[in-house]
Amino acid sequence: MSFPSTEIDVLETAAGWLAEGHGVALATVVRTSGSAPRQAGSHIAIRDDGLFAGSVSAGCVEGVIIEQAQTAMAEGKQRNFVFGVSDDGILGLGLTCGGEIEILVEPIL
Repeated sequence: MSFPSTEIDVLETAAGWLAEGHGVALATVVRTSGSAPRQAGSHIAIRDDGLFAGSVSAGCVEGVIIEQAQTAMAEGKQRNFVFGVSDDGILGLGLTCGGEIEILVEPIL
């Protein structure tokens, strides 16, 4: 796991992984509503072995996004997810900040 300092660093890391022959998926925050942990345009790059760089939610849903990115790479299809506060208010697959984020996961083929 690495924490690039800018979104461009995340994209450069993904490009490096591709050049090394790894499968890569890119997840991007495409929409936010209310209080959200990251702004639209935030990225996380996920390598085929689960290594990742960047963040789309400051840790709230990264685990789910990494799993879904591996599925997207295997299927060769993009996936779209919306996360908000879970119905019971527990973190689970939701956000505790009260907002909502939409994330697009795209395999880079």
